[in-house]
Amino acid sequence: MAEEDNISHVALFHAANASVVRYFTEMSRPLDADMPDSTLPDGLEYVTFNEDISEALRLAHNEVFQDHWGSEERDAERWRHNVEHPHFRADWTFAVMDTATGEIAGYNIASYDPEGQKLNGYTEGYTELLGVRRNYRGLGLAPAMLGEAMRRYKAAGMERAGLGVDTENPSGALGLYERLGYAPTYREVVFDLHVLP
Repeated sequence: MAEEDNISHVALFHAANASVVRYFTEMSRPLDADMPDSTLPDGLEYVTFNEDISEALRLAHNEVFQDHWGSEERDAERWRHNVEHPHFRADWTFAVMDTATGEIAGYNIASYDPEGQKLNGYTEGYTELLGVRRNYRGLGLAPAMLGEAMRRYKAAGMERAGLGVDTENPSGALGLYERLGYAPTYREVVFDLHVLP
């Protein structure tokens, strides 16, 4: 993997006959702009992350991302590492719960890197993972959850909201993020090199 504008790094991979297989784009949007509507359909509600929903959230994430390129199932140990990481923000992380069944319909997992302000010149709440389970797709949950995340980031004093996207993602995530005001900040190129035994 290399940042697209790191010309020497990219050239090194090309020289090794590696081929480009994916592009991942980091995106950001200011929080002083209009926020998307975060209203959920009837029967669904936001529940802030807590230990009681952690395992159900892990299982929902594994289900949502099972077909995503490069994604691996997160076992309990790896999940614990994610939710106990110093950058993880439980107060910005939430699930959308179906009040009738108690099932998780979708989720936003968020983080904050305090070094980001030094590197980028602004504070940013970051959506690490955003997912909607298949039975709940088509209800507008993704834009609603991003709107809710933005409100939480802004209430905590953040200047921007950020996320990363696989530009080849067939779900149309890139177009959704652009419609919500996110703009690219930089792009990473993923290479693949076949090694013969």
